[in-house]
Amino acid sequence: MTDKIRTTEKVDQMIDQLSPDIQEITNALRKVIFDASHKLIEEFKWSMPSYSYKGLVCYLQPAKKHVNLGFYKGNEIESDLLKGTGKAMRHIRVTKLEDIQEDIFTSLVKKAITLNGPKE
Repeated sequence: MTDKIRTTEKVDQMIDQLSPDIQEITNALRKVIFDASHKLIEEFKWSMPSYSYKGLVCYLQPAKKHVNLGFYKGNEIESDLLKGTGKAMRHIRVTKLEDIQEDIFTSLVKKAITLNGPKE
């Protein structure tokens, strides 16, 4: 599971309220996000887990039958996986655990982090 020092209780509580299959997907995506960078901070914003480093990076949006892995500046990331028509935000809809492409998702999270400025 994820590092308890980096997780927040509010997000843990929200995940506990989800159905078992959506919990499993959410936890797996949460792990991908945390594994992408040790600098990401987890917060509970807008009723969902949100991850930031030098600004907003990505979020998880659980629903009844899927979980969206979303990117706040997704319009600036080139990927056929990203969907959405909003001004900036884009997401990947994950309906089953097998849909998680760890290497690709990790790469997308890392790209999203770089959009918030140069590395230290």
